[in-house]
Amino acid sequence: MTDDRPIRVLVVEDDPVAADAHVMYVGRVPGFVAVGKAHTGAEARRALERTPVDLLLLDLHLPDVHGLQLARSLRAAGHHADVIAVTSARDLAVVREGVSLGVVQYVLKPFTFATLRDRLVRYAEFRAAAGEASGQAEVDRALAVLRAPGPSALPKGLSAPTLERVSVALRDAGEGLTATGAAEAVGISRITARRYLEHLVDTGRAARRPQYGAVGRPELQYRWVTGP
Repeated sequence: MTDDRPIRVLVVEDDPVAADAHVMYVGRVPGFVAVGKAHTGAEARRALERTPVDLLLLDLHLPDVHGLQLARSLRAAGHHADVIAVTSARDLAVVREGVSLGVVQYVLKPFTFATLRDRLVRYAEFRAAAGEASGQAEVDRALAVLRAPGPSALPKGLSAPTLERVSVALRDAGEGLTATGAAEAVGISRITARRYLEHLVDTGRAARRPQYGAVGRPELQYRWVTGP
């Protein structure tokens, strides 16, 4: 960075639980501060009028506007904050369109804290490469910092689509789910379901507690964590 001021991040995410988690994630990365959150494009515009922002952590699927449309309108209005797009879509046409609108990184849902931290750290390093480049090689190095692949978002053997399905099932189950219940809801084996549930616990998105029945050993009950 060119000064000691933290990079100011506005979290734009329609899911309140995810928004709280993303704010928490940003706050855990040195050199970054979450200055607010918005659940719609309209809220994001109002927040930008009130508060200086360097970076938008922007969900592309908002209830009132597509994230890229929001980014385009913000550019037209004179807002120059960079964008890290958060999306479950894997459409490369969307990726190409975002490049011209200030989207510097994409993060696919669901993601872990480690994945977002890697993107934010790379973004900070890119911002810190200030001044005039001495040549093509230096320009290439600066861009490589931003574009280089980060660590795998999920442990080996876990897939993002299945994790998303398990996450949705757990969020929708108000009283929580056992591994057996999650397996039945998603259509996977109990052992596989437990691996995904334990991953959600490890990343702070779920909590577990024993569920005692009439006989036999207690079974673990998992519930979605509704805040940071």
